[in-house]
Formats: sequence, C-alpha cells, structure tokens
Amino acid sequence: MSSQFDQSRLIWTPAYPSFSPAEKLRREINLKHGLNLKDYHDLHHYSVTDYTFWLDLWQFVGIVSSVPPTKVTQKGKSEQVPEWFPDARLNYAENLLYRRDDGLACTAADDTGRTTHYTFRQLPVVTNSITAVVLVLATASIGGIFSSTATDMGTQGILDRYRQIKPKFVFIETEIVYAGKTIPLVQKASEVARDLRSYGLERLILLPSSKTGKQLPEALAIPNSITLANFLATGDGRDLTFEQLSFSHPLYILYSSGTSGPPKCIVHSGGGALMISKKDLYVGFGVGPSETYFQYTTTGWMMWPFMLSGLACGARIILYEGSPFYPDLKSYLKFINDQGVTCFGTSPRFLAEVQAKVKNVEPFLSMRQMTVTGAVLTAPLMEWTQNAFGKHLMISSSSGGTDIMGGFVTGVASLPVYAGELQGISLGLAVEIFDPAGKNIEDTGEPGELVCTRPHPSIPVCFWGDESGEKFRKAYYDTYPGVWRQGDFIVRNPKTKGFLFLGRSDGVLNPSGVRFGSGEIYTVLEKFTAELDDVLCVGQRRPQDLDERVLLFVKMRPGHTFTPSLVERIKSSIKAGLSARHVPAYVFETSDIPYTVNGKRIEIAVKQIVSGSNLKPSGTVANPESLELYYKYRDIESLVGANAKAKL
Repeated sequence: MSSQFDQSRLIWTPAYPSFSPAEKLRREINLKHGLNLKDYHDLHHYSVTDYTFWLDLWQFVGIVSSVPPTKVTQKGKSEQVPEWFPDARLNYAENLLYRRDDGLACTAADDTGRTTHYTFRQLPVVTNSITAVVLVLATASIGGIFSSTATDMGTQGILDRYRQIKPKFVFIETEIVYAGKTIPLVQKASEVARDLRSYGLERLILLPSSKTGKQLPEALAIPNSITLANFLATGDGRDLTFEQLSFSHPLYILYSSGTSGPPKCIVHSGGGALMISKKDLYVGFGVGPSETYFQYTTTGWMMWPFMLSGLACGARIILYEGSPFYPDLKSYLKFINDQGVTCFGTSPRFLAEVQAKVKNVEPFLSMRQMTVTGAVLTAPLMEWTQNAFGKHLMISSSSGGTDIMGGFVTGVASLPVYAGELQGISLGLAVEIFDPAGKNIEDTGEPGELVCTRPHPSIPVCFWGDESGEKFRKAYYDTYPGVWRQGDFIVRNPKTKGFLFLGRSDGVLNPSGVRFGSGEIYTVLEKFTAELDDVLCVGQRRPQDLDERVLLFVKMRPGHTFTPSLVERIKSSIKAGLSARHVPAYVFETSDIPYTVNGKRIEIAVKQIVSGSNLKPSGTVANPESLELYYKYRDIESLVGANAKAKL
C-alpha cells in the first residue's frame, strides 16, 4: 500500500478555511456547549459521541418545522434503527420551498440548447420541463411516497422495481429527445401499464412529449391512461398546503443496483433524506443561496433526489436532460461555464472522457468545487482534473450511496486535498475500517471494510415489503453483528488522515490471500489512457479452483492494437507501481465493458459470470449484451491457447 500512498500529493489547500460552514458550525458548538473543539477532526469526534450534535445541526442548517425537536432519539423497531426526533413535525417539500422570492431556483436545459429558468416563486406551478421536480414536491407536500426510474432503463428494469412497491399512480414519459434523436417510449409505457395493472396500478398519467410539449395520439390508446392536463383538472383547486409529518415518515423509495439479483427497495424518510443531503451540501460543500449547483444525473440515481436538496440550501440547481457528448464535449463544458456553475457534480468516467477528447479545457471562472462520485477517482485522474480545470478548484471525491442517500467519507472545505484521497468522514457518521475478524485497522494503513458503528438519522426506514426486517438485517448487519457494513473496500492514509476508495468489497481481489481493490489497478493504468478506452479488473474462482486469480480486461481506443508488448507493459507497470502479487494472471482484450445506467462499472456480475454463475442481466445494465462476452472465460484454459497474447 505504501506505493499508492506515495501518489497522495497535496494538490489543493483552502485559502480561507475558517470561512467554511464546517468551521462556523465548530465555533458555534464551542460557544453553545463550552467546548474546545480545535479542528474538523475534533468536530467529527463530537458528532459521533454525543447525539446532541444532531440538534445542533438541525438549528445550524435551518430545518423548517412546525414543531421543533426537543429529543433526538427514542426506541424504534430495532436497536440499529431508533426513531429520530420523535416529537418534531415538519414537511420535506416545505423545506425545499422555503424561499418564495424571485431568485432563480431551477434552470432546465437539454442538449438541443433549450434553456428555461424558474424562480422560487414559480416552482410550485407544474411545467413540463421540470415536471419530475414538481411531482416530488407535490407528493411530499401531502405525505405521499415517491419513487422514480430513468427513461433509459429497460422495461424489465422498471418492472423489477415497481412490481415490488406496487404503485397506485405512475407518471410516464411517452417521447424524449436525447443526443439529437427522438426516442419513442409509447411501447414501453404500454408494456409497463399492462403489467402493473395486476399489481394494483390505478392510473397511468401520460407526460407530454419533451420535443413538442404535446401528447402523442398513439399514447392515448393505452388502457387506463390519462393525460397530465386531464389528471390535474381532476383536482379540487385547493391551495398548496404542507402536511406536518413525523421525521421518520417515509418519502423516497430508492433502489440498489440489482446487477446480480432483484434490486432492494430502500425506503428513506423525508427527515433523514433532508438532513443528510443538506448536511453534505451546505456543511460539507458550502452550497448556499449564492450558489449554482449542477449534478449530472438521471432520475434513476440517488444523486437526483440528493441534488434537490440544493433548493433547501437556497441554491439554484441545474436540471439537464440529454447527453453531455452531444453535439460535443466542448459544447457541454461551455454550457457549464455559461451558467456560472459553482459546484459541479460528475463521475470519474466523464472526467476520463474529457481527458482523452478535449486538448485544452477552458478555465471555469465561476466554479469553485467539483464533487466526484460513482466510482474510484484515481490519483492521476484527480491531479489531471486539478490542472485542467483550474488550480483554484476544490475537487471532492466521496464514498456513500443509495443506502443512506449521502456520503460516508466525503469532501471537507476546511481540509487540504491530496491526489486520489477522500478528505474526511462525514459529520455524524461513525466510520471505521474493519478487517475480516471485525478488528479496527484504520490506523495501520491496511485496507478493509468500511463500517459505521453508530446509528444516524439517514439509516433507511426499512426495505419495502420486508415486514420482518430480515432482508434489511442481512443486507447490512450480518457480517459484523450490530455494525453497519457498507460493502466498500477502503484504506486510510496514516499521514494525511485521508481515505483511498478501492472499490466494492464484494469485488475485492484475493489471490493467494492478498486482498486488494480493483481501484489500485485502475490507478496504475491511468498512464495508458491514450491507448486504453476502458478497463475492468475482476477475480475468478470457479468451483474447481483452489485459489482466486485476477483477470484484467481492456478495451482499446480506435487506432490502437492489443499486442503482447502492450500486455507486458501493463504487467510491468502494475508490478512496479504496486507489487508482483498485484499482477493479473491474464490480460484479455474485450470489445465492451458492462455499466449500470448510472455509469458504474459492473465488476461483481462479471466476477460471478467468469466464476461459473448463470447470471441473467437485470434491467439496470445499460449494455446487457456486453455480459455475454464474458461467459467464455469460464473455460479460460482453452482460451489461453487460442489467445497467446493474453498468456502469463
């Protein structure tokens, strides 16, 4: 691990750390409680040892409530999930709509160049461009439960989710424009409606075409459907009201990736979703009323509801419908700059594409922070991003997810940034690193499991339909009884106190008992960006194998050829950068690498396939046909003879 720590070079230092919201919170807590918390690390320690912190946070971020809390917790359904702020009453939508002025709230844009602005005063009015946002707010205002998928998800992926939650009303797109192409969705809408009728669907509400703003005539033929305009006309004309609900009242149902089985239906409370996202956005990232926050995401990813809390911080949010690569990357980057985005949320994959395809990135004068999540942000790519987008920019890499709708380890505006590292543990989350025996190893510099040893308000309420709670316990608390296991493989740098995210722990590579993450391999391979379009590293252990071996798959860029000399250069670089034990047993060329619709590499499914599982791809795989490419590697011995270039 020392070689990877050697890449942790200092690339950014806060100019005015004392001005950050986290520092303001620290000083306020010191004054209120007569404490002497000296820095962020002291503040974090307080936040995970005294539940009073959550009352401090409630007041600091300005949660709007009709009945403020006087108590933090009381006994809940289980020891792991207490009931938070039991006497408080609030409404999620009211917190997002606390501003009723003419400041800009949302900018809706697409890849055709259309851009529309909406003020906080206009936001409660339904308009097509921001219909999804308004639907969330309307649902939350009356205490309903909201769940969404994305337009690029297949019919089966939608049904895998909605069959479980049995929705009464489904609002569905019938035609969209993406990358300059009109994509009809009437057939998908019809199939979804027909299937869900047997699961209790009462009405399918047809949204107008995003191209014309009108309803497609063929969509009207779908049984039990109604246009959005006619649906709204059935209302009784009451003014917008905000039902005052308990903190734990359910609001969102989000879904796990479901790449290797049915997706888990994760129920989040309105209070929990609001508190963690506002904590991360305002206290962690500094997003406030003078900011413009743009998170590129689909409605099927947890980052979409997370982004909405930018409104609760008083910021303007950017809603982008379309491809960042149409008409080209430079146009997309120009859009970000023209909109004066101050906080930009993106993925390592997008940054890798910019690195490969844009020679000179124009300076982003307004942008002060970039938040990167969804996969491992390697040290070389992070350092390139720092140099390309501007030395003034704070680049925050984070590790969290759908399970808590926020980050476990995240950006901290008052701390320095080291290449490849996540700056610090999110406030209120008692994150530790465990070895397989459940021993804390965070100070050893050895990698292990990311765990959370203390309850917090953003723990999900439950899994939908899991009446006994057995699925919930098995998902998070089976490995270390009573301790939340996130499923991430991570290591802490003893010198900087920063963290390196090494990938999903389910995909931990373990040849001859040496455990390491795929992220370590990806970091070394950054130097091959000009030749390699993409890479995938997985372990293989079939029933007949005595040990696991590591397989590396590479996808070549156009104009470059997979050769034995390339394989040797790759292996030599891994050996020099890490160790001989990290070198893959085989390197193979592949024509495609599977990704989820949210842009995450699918390592676990490929690992299961090459190890002998007859896996059926779920609807969350963006390119399901790519999985077929990996079944042949079950009989790897016969392949090696035919593909000498891959031989060890």
